[in-house]
Amino acid sequence: MVQPLKTIIIPGLGLKEKTRSNYTVYLTATLGTFDVAATVDKVSIKGEGEKYMIISSPLLSNLNKQLQLITYTNTVFHPRTADTVQFATKGHQSFFTIKVGHGIIPKLYDSGYQKEYNISALVTIATKTFLRYDKLKDLIDSIRQYYPTVTIVIADDNEHPQPVTGPHIEQFIMPFGKGWFAGRNLAVSQVSTKYVLWVDDDFIFTANTKLEKMVDILEKTTLDLVGGAVREVTGYTATYRHTISVEEGGEDGDCLHIRQGYYHVIKGFPSCVVADAVINFFMGRTDEVRQAGFNPRLTRQGHLEFFIGALGSLHIGSCHDVIVNHASKIKLPWSKTDSQKAYEKFRYSSAGAETNIHDDIFYFKNRFKCMTSH
Repeated sequence: MVQPLKTIIIPGLGLKEKTRSNYTVYLTATLGTFDVAATVDKVSIKGEGEKYMIISSPLLSNLNKQLQLITYTNTVFHPRTADTVQFATKGHQSFFTIKVGHGIIPKLYDSGYQKEYNISALVTIATKTFLRYDKLKDLIDSIRQYYPTVTIVIADDNEHPQPVTGPHIEQFIMPFGKGWFAGRNLAVSQVSTKYVLWVDDDFIFTANTKLEKMVDILEKTTLDLVGGAVREVTGYTATYRHTISVEEGGEDGDCLHIRQGYYHVIKGFPSCVVADAVINFFMGRTDEVRQAGFNPRLTRQGHLEFFIGALGSLHIGSCHDVIVNHASKIKLPWSKTDSQKAYEKFRYSSAGAETNIHDDIFYFKNRFKCMTSH
């Protein structure tokens, strides 16, 4: 790889040829020019400082020595591009690429000095809350039983916000009803640790909510994000594992196919598999999750949309042995509180409008003409 407008010696150039009276090589580039770092006796060179160079010699050994001293200088820079260089003789031609760009700057995180994973230094818990301060309190209390010093970031778009206080708690107030995915974006934007754990505000941590297991698989594999499992009050546990594929459909758009299931078990982690989408309880590399982002137009409902948008960029896994409980949703009509009634009315009353936005995202923004799922 060559940095923008910089020069490198092209490695590995050489010619194997039958014995003849003269040997000639032609080099052609489009985004840069050729030159030589030094000259070799009995070698003729034409085109120094140009995109087209001719190197010839009656001695093959001398020609090959000269080829090891050919330089390439980039003259046209565009991110994530490569120059396709032609290497030819009078009877043959081949091509190789020279990548043009900046090197990736490493991002280091202070994970503490403990031999075991320091969850407080590695992980921030993020959530979005709306009209459920009672559930949020239960969530925070449950987290503190197992992780008393981990930072909790709360995105809050209540009409009348209530302060949520305590050590290592950060509450960010949003405009009223700004929405589900906008809240995710805000919460994740405030995370400074290597990993972010997303939880709903009505989850409950238990002894089975082992964040160390999630950190371990992210540290030891190439996964960008790993989901856990959510256990309902009935005992049913869901992982919501799905695979996603896009079928090319021509000018009218592509077709999106969503299937329940996964690809394969992850070596060394028998409880974990590779998938494209997971449950709404997941830990991810903060930078990667932030880059994938959440569409703020999805205000009241949305889940798979994040994973569809991240298809091809995030490597995703799912582990069924990291479990968080889901607060009971079973409520008799006469036992519901005013806040519960208001929450349900606000979330579900505009289903039609949300569906229109959903269709706009699926079928226009992503250029889909059809979608199948099962």
